[in-house]
Amino acid sequence: MGSYIPATREERQKMLESIGLTSMDQLYSIVPEEALLKELNIPEGMSELEVAQKVSAMADENKKFRSIFRGAGAYHHYIPSIVKTVTSKEEFLTAYTPYQAEISQGVLQSIFEYQTQVCELTGMDVSNASVYDGAVAAAEAVLMCQERKRSTVVVSGSCDPQTLAVIKTYCGSRDVPVVVIPAVDCATYLEALKAALTKETAAVYVQSPNYYGVIEDMDAVVAAAHEVGAKAIMGANPISLGLLKTPGEYGADVAVCEGQPLGMPIGFGGPYLGIMTCTQAMTRKLPGRIVGQTTDHDGRRAFVLTLQAREQHIRREKASSNICSNEALCAMTASVYLAAMGPKGLRQAAESSAAHAHYLAAELEKIGFKLRVNKPFFNEFLTDCPVAPEKICAALEAKGILGGLPLDGGILWCCTELNSRGDIDALVAILKEVCA
Repeated sequence: MGSYIPATREERQKMLESIGLTSMDQLYSIVPEEALLKELNIPEGMSELEVAQKVSAMADENKKFRSIFRGAGAYHHYIPSIVKTVTSKEEFLTAYTPYQAEISQGVLQSIFEYQTQVCELTGMDVSNASVYDGAVAAAEAVLMCQERKRSTVVVSGSCDPQTLAVIKTYCGSRDVPVVVIPAVDCATYLEALKAALTKETAAVYVQSPNYYGVIEDMDAVVAAAHEVGAKAIMGANPISLGLLKTPGEYGADVAVCEGQPLGMPIGFGGPYLGIMTCTQAMTRKLPGRIVGQTTDHDGRRAFVLTLQAREQHIRREKASSNICSNEALCAMTASVYLAAMGPKGLRQAAESSAAHAHYLAAELEKIGFKLRVNKPFFNEFLTDCPVAPEKICAALEAKGILGGLPLDGGILWCCTELNSRGDIDALVAILKEVCA
């Protein structure tokens, strides 16, 4: 980030004269007349005061809900104030990509710390720090598992639909076959998944908790994948890892997460963070930037970018990935959040989210809502509704509450530590009237 300081009229004229021209029209004389724009179709410039007033007026049109019961990939969690305090420091906020990495020790150390924390969180060996979001991380994970004699990818149909779409897009450009196991009643469907596995299967991707909140039987999924020689990729909610088994404990080869719950607010879809980790054996196939620790010629601890035979450094077709930006600020946000929360704080957030969700589910069942799937869930669950889902959400919105996501004729509900028992009781009281 920086300031744009335009050249003055006199400076532009000097530049034109230095190349033997007298006007800007001469500079573009070789461009066909019909391709030239005489003016831009944009409003006239405004003063700083006018811009501030206009933007404030636009912001006033937003509706701020007093409580939120919607997740589906974007989660409303408590963010300690220290997170913003640290990440808004100029030396971090203005850093884009450490092109001269060895003199950017502070940036590199922050990435190294992030990688270490994420490995501890997921129970995996190695992490990168350069993936745009969880969906891209899943797609990159699928491609890094490809082998010469194995190309087919088996994907759980109960994963986030946006993740599935990105996987299909990535695989479509590489002619990689994708087999999607349909979500049957949003439940675990292990037998169907096993039946789809063959000697040509390169990888299996399963999200747990899945899009519908169900905790999958990952022990069985990983075992089934490894039985045919395929790699097992697990998608996870990072907050859930404070309570549930980690991908490393399940024996997954690659683990991916959407890092947004780790200190990033819900802000019109971004920016988000793709978390990507793997086992030691998969390290050289891991895309993106990886920071390593070493010592300099004086024996002092130093940090360097390592395993860079990818992206901008080699030919595009030879690269393991073509992610050439760097999610350093988002990664630092997650790192500061994890440091502020600590293991106990993360577990408490996970336990509270799960407890609130189960309390909400029990209260909804009392007034006629029915759980679509009778399976263990973390902090999300899908219900059938006694009245139209749209009517329910409209009634809640009128009271300043963002209800669950209308989905497949029902509603996908979500709770975090920010949904107090009082918030839940208020929601249920409104629904009693709507469903009466």
